[in-house]
Amino acid sequence: MQVSTILDKIDEGAIALPEFQRGYVWGRRQVRELVESLYQRFPVGSLLLWQTATGGAVARGDAPLQPGYVSLLLDGQQRVTSLYGLIRGAPPSFFDGDPSAFRDLRFNVDRQEFQFYAPVTMRDDPLWIDVSKLLLEGLEWGMSQLPSAANPTYIARLNRLYTIRDIGLHAEEITGADKTVDVVVELFNKVNSAGTKLSKGDLTLAKLCASWPQARDELKARLIKWQGAGFDFSLDWLLRTVTAVVTGRSEFAALAEEPIESFRQGIADGERAIDTVLNLVSTRLGLDHDRVLGGRGAVPLMSRFIADRGFRLEEPGAADRLLFWYVHALLWGRYSGSTETVLNVDLQLITSEDPLERLTAELRRQRGDLRVRPDDFIGWTVGARFYPLLYMLTRVRGARDLRSGLELRRHLLGKHSSLEVHHVFPKALLYEHGYSRPEVNALANFTFLTLDTNRALADQPPDVYFRECEGKQPGALASHWVPTDPELWRVDRYQDFLAARRELLAAAANELLDELWGGKLEEVSLSVAEQGPTSVGTVDEETAELARLQAWMHERGLNRGVESFALLALDGGREEAVLDLAWPDGLRYGTERVALLLEEPSAVQEAAGRHGYRFFTSVLELEQYAERELLADAA
Repeated sequence: MQVSTILDKIDEGAIALPEFQRGYVWGRRQVRELVESLYQRFPVGSLLLWQTATGGAVARGDAPLQPGYVSLLLDGQQRVTSLYGLIRGAPPSFFDGDPSAFRDLRFNVDRQEFQFYAPVTMRDDPLWIDVSKLLLEGLEWGMSQLPSAANPTYIARLNRLYTIRDIGLHAEEITGADKTVDVVVELFNKVNSAGTKLSKGDLTLAKLCASWPQARDELKARLIKWQGAGFDFSLDWLLRTVTAVVTGRSEFAALAEEPIESFRQGIADGERAIDTVLNLVSTRLGLDHDRVLGGRGAVPLMSRFIADRGFRLEEPGAADRLLFWYVHALLWGRYSGSTETVLNVDLQLITSEDPLERLTAELRRQRGDLRVRPDDFIGWTVGARFYPLLYMLTRVRGARDLRSGLELRRHLLGKHSSLEVHHVFPKALLYEHGYSRPEVNALANFTFLTLDTNRALADQPPDVYFRECEGKQPGALASHWVPTDPELWRVDRYQDFLAARRELLAAAANELLDELWGGKLEEVSLSVAEQGPTSVGTVDEETAELARLQAWMHERGLNRGVESFALLALDGGREEAVLDLAWPDGLRYGTERVALLLEEPSAVQEAAGRHGYRFFTSVLELEQYAERELLADAA
């Protein structure tokens, strides 16, 4: 199929370029090499298309789709998008990426060389021809740019470049009613084993966008709204939730077979259900921003449960029992393994009598019992699964600031009193006495204080500032489940302190969860919609360095990365390690997985390697990698 024919079919709606969530990821080097290869008539690979029903909807750019069916371009999207931008002079309407990748490409008719426009060397040299203008305006325009006595060889070279529009690209097409989303994804990933994998969510969204081009924008608008409230969700996660709300199933293939009107309504219903879930976990549990919203794999189930009941949980105790189940699903990694299989089991349970009892019984079957034990708090870093539980206890149980005595409720927080993670035993003190990083950052050594108090206490040893705080604010220490025995406040008793505090935290957690199940938990007046996100962080040098790196990435159009990213094994959700900063989808979508590990032990490095991460042990090394591998062409 000729290149020009492919582009015409895109404009006509007979071929659609699917809007995969990774978007356009090519840089200038790849675009330049593609055009060079076509100019030299070198092979540039074949295309893979999937013919699927359209439902008679409208394609991108409001062009009518081919009646009944459209061919989705599965393999070759980057090549075809680049050619579209070069030949049409503008990116396609659905484009999501950096258009400078194919703008201002020039061809030197004397040296037969392709380079992007450089004013100093090209401004007054007529032998540098604008590739896009030539492909758009035609050979006659190109000839008009040459000196009047142009070498005939130059004209022949321009014609060779212009006729890349007529080059034929081999296209394989997958057809047949038996070619479902699951089948096509498996086939694509076998054919493209060395490249970026295609997910079932990718393909489902591509099929839906072929019938409703605005679908991706509608989904992204919801994600942006929640991001403004402090919650960062992925497109794949939202699509899974909509699938559960619309079909009562977990598989994306079920959504792909639904009429497009059902999908439209499902986005609206999914948004309403997710809003309800977020308000519930924020107002009742205090989990009011992204870092502490663990167990998000449970949200599709909760959304379907709420949507089935008309978005109102009127039965006494139903909301709190649902939250009881959610907290345990979070703590025990209910959805950290095979999400589709487990979610399907749970979606079936909510159609039975007494669904919350059935859901909870299934968790008990998985765990044996649902009691929190002291050893469950042995984890370390803010990536530990029990970190949200510690934050929840702080918010819901009215922990008090150690200096002001004010309860750490959200409505008391302001610009200068944002909650921060506080090391009970200061990091410097523990390192000075030979404790390891996991010991220093043990979960039982964390609590939350206002920014002002955290800074005021600084690196004071606990046997000093505990006495002062207890004298001025009696009971404040106990509100943070701090052992009141002064002997445990000494640095040489640090391990005994951790053990005693884990006992107190476990008892407090079980008490809170029992109250949730029994409908006796006190009201907590908080609201995501009205209050906006709460800032929770630390002010140590490492955190500041990670924040600076994330800003550096964002300024250069790269992904910011995920802080405290937990690597979970598939055997029941066991946490193998926590990465300081990770890019599970690459610095750019579709590139290799990358992680930053600062002073991490070899066990964490080995875990990162097992999970396919290329890791760096310094910020400088990672920045140099980004500049060398991803930013050099743009520069």
